[in-house]
Amino acid sequence: MSKRRRAAPPQRRRAGPADLAPSAAPLPAPLSDEILTWAEVSRTHPIRNGVYQRGGRLVSLLTDFGRINPCYPDSTDEDRETILYTGEGRRGDQHLSPGNRALLAAIEAGHAVPLFNKLAVGRWQHMGFWRVAAAEHRFDEKEARMLWRFTLRRVHR
Repeated sequence: MSKRRRAAPPQRRRAGPADLAPSAAPLPAPLSDEILTWAEVSRTHPIRNGVYQRGGRLVSLLTDFGRINPCYPDSTDEDRETILYTGEGRRGDQHLSPGNRALLAAIEAGHAVPLFNKLAVGRWQHMGFWRVAAAEHRFDEKEARMLWRFTLRRVHR
């Protein structure tokens, strides 16, 4: 009879300055400085797309603040309390996809969702909870396409 070995739980460590990629604007402070694996993030956000919704209700969001995927130029303001979040749609004009509809519906619903920031492959930070406060569909000169831009506001708990 053979004995099966249980795999050790993944080791987590604290993020240091070398773990954070440089960016144009300062990033919002994360909920904690703990680095998460994709397996941990995917318990909440089980898809690789930036917007996760179920039945039209926004559940969670991913970002990298445009460092890894420049086609999603998310940004934050100086006080790090507001994020301009780029809607769903990698190429061409962004339309009212299911994810963008869920972001729009979240404005009226007013519920907060977790935001996960991708630092590198398999390395994520939980950036806290955010509410979608406003939306705008406008032409972005730099991207040369119509983008949905959603204003996210940090929720203090």
